[in-house]
Amino acid sequence: MSYHFEWDPVKAETNLRKHGVSFEEATTVFGDPLAMNMPDPDHSIDEERFVLLGTSHRLRLLVVAYAERGTRTRLISAREATRRERRQYEQGWS
Repeated sequence: MSYHFEWDPVKAETNLRKHGVSFEEATTVFGDPLAMNMPDPDHSIDEERFVLLGTSHRLRLLVVAYAERGTRTRLISAREATRRERRQYEQGWS
């Protein structure tokens, strides 16, 4: 599957400072075949949002919030997974 990513450059810089994760790295999580993709109803007020939990090309387990906008995937935030999220990823969909 091919993705066309976009993001707000100011938000990307803020995210990097706050969480230590670049949006460029976050895009690589979409290539993780074991990634877990979940709806994010708590943050889907103006648009439907999703959360992707997966491994980046730097082998870091990341949580990436995003929205689909037509043919584009707009990144909203990215951070390292918590212990609980890490366990969830390791256990898979069970």
